[in-house]
Amino acid sequence: MFTGIIEHMGTVDSLKASAEGGRLTIHAPTVAKQLAVSNSIAVNGCCLTVVKLDKENFSADLSGETLRKTSIAEWTSGTRVNLEQPLTAGKEFGGHFVLGHVDTVGRVARLEPEGGNWWYGVEVPESFAHSIVPQGSISIDGISLTVARWNGRVAEIAIIPFTYEHTNVRDKKIGDAVNLEGDVLGKYVERYLEARANAKPASNLSIDELISQGF
Repeated sequence: MFTGIIEHMGTVDSLKASAEGGRLTIHAPTVAKQLAVSNSIAVNGCCLTVVKLDKENFSADLSGETLRKTSIAEWTSGTRVNLEQPLTAGKEFGGHFVLGHVDTVGRVARLEPEGGNWWYGVEVPESFAHSIVPQGSISIDGISLTVARWNGRVAEIAIIPFTYEHTNVRDKKIGDAVNLEGDVLGKYVERYLEARANAKPASNLSIDELISQGF
């Protein structure tokens, strides 16, 4: 479980990937010394398991599903990534519930300054559009953000200077892939309503039929 508050930055040291899976190595001296093999860490919002470690780098194995579902396959050596360690008891909860389970990949559609702030627009796949709620939470590359504008295709977020300077938002170019995760609370509500709508009635009797039978 994560909060979407980015604590560290790292850069891709190497990525070996195929259709079946691969291994990712991240250069992250500010966080590597705090990790241990088997720990979880969110890398651009994707929860990965540390399988190899030294004082400045950590490595994680990748499944084929992870490579298909996230933007990782498009990373190259030097790509800057957002890092967050899991939430611990007593830690300030400053963002929203982020599981590190990426739903889909979006594409950067806009990054424009407005005064000291920035407008950050991400084009969302049609299959994910139902998860976008204006003024609701969304995780983009692991960053907890609030949807300020939504036109049915592009979600726009107002980025403050601190976020711009302390995440990889400043590196983004139009067309770049980003990892998207919807609000988990919304997912459970959606699944409940879907199951309820598809549930079969306990009985085939209707009110009209009961009345016709004299009840």
